[in-house]
Amino acid sequence: MSSTEYLLCIAGMGLVTYIPRWLPLFYLTDRRLPLWLVEWLTFIPACILSALIFPAILIHPDTGRVAIMHPAFLAAVPTFILGLKTRSLGGTVLFGMSLYWLIQHLM
Repeated sequence: MSSTEYLLCIAGMGLVTYIPRWLPLFYLTDRRLPLWLVEWLTFIPACILSALIFPAILIHPDTGRVAIMHPAFLAAVPTFILGLKTRSLGGTVLFGMSLYWLIQHLM
């Protein structure tokens, strides 16, 4: 590919990324959304995070099957409990990373 084609490709990717973000912002700027829709939209971040995290925790990377004896799952359960009890993001992340490392080296 020539440098012009690379630049056109990068500009096209930027445009494809920018338009879906700009259209709702432009269209909904002066409109009031119904309360039920605003409440429904508050669940989207948790749903997306769950969709990204749960397959990585529950599915073994080698077999592609659900495995509860997988190091990620074994570390996630106590980390989740600690996070609920302490509400400390930094402590929970450090605990989870340390526990995952420990479990991985023990298995």
